[in-house]
Amino acid sequence: MSLRCIIIDDEPNAVNLLEVLIGQTTQWQLLGKCYNALEAMDFLKKHTVDFIFLDINMPHLTGMELAGLLPKETKIVFTTAYAEHAADSYAFKTIDYLLKPITLKRFLAATQKIEEAFGNVVAVNEKPEGKADEGYFFVKSGKMLRKILLDEVLYFEGEKEYVRMVTGIEELLIYRRLKDIEEQLSAPFVRVHNSYIVNTRLLSKVQDNHIYIGDKQIPVSDKFREVFMAVIRQRMF
Repeated sequence: MSLRCIIIDDEPNAVNLLEVLIGQTTQWQLLGKCYNALEAMDFLKKHTVDFIFLDINMPHLTGMELAGLLPKETKIVFTTAYAEHAADSYAFKTIDYLLKPITLKRFLAATQKIEEAFGNVVAVNEKPEGKADEGYFFVKSGKMLRKILLDEVLYFEGEKEYVRMVTGIEELLIYRRLKDIEEQLSAPFVRVHNSYIVNTRLLSKVQDNHIYIGDKQIPVSDKFREVFMAVIRQRMF
């Protein structure tokens, strides 16, 4: 089951973070992004969603006020930097209450609650079908199929309709979109830029919004920074 959702939040960075988390960790359809309550009300009149991510502190009409105007069966995941609204949030069909800044670990826990709320339970350790779970994959090279070990891949770089796969000893061009490659990868690979997916196990350092891996310096874009740093923080002492 592919759940349909929207994000309602007046903070662009918070919206971008949720969009990346949804795209990288779920099979849900993000139908829209609304930056105020009035925009959201208009959107919901025209579209059917399964649940909404709703910020509480918004100008003109707060998330709580908006929730009170929505149909009572509307399922909500509240997002806010303030814990004091938690009790009030459960006056609605609240699935979860996420405190900002939202970490990857906390978001993954929320996905379990959301899936369970719709009877679509996914085991915590279950990998999506089609992932490169065995530690290797095959790449077509001329008339051959080359076996590539994932542990040896430094990064993938998108180049229009091609993806450049770089290991410590070679580079190969794969006739695939970077998004298609991303869908078949899981940790330790993380998207850090529209053009790059990196192997976090093989990076040497992170400095000034750049990753250093092999002899390559790779930028970390604003869109993917929070998710990437959430992964890094899990390995910090």
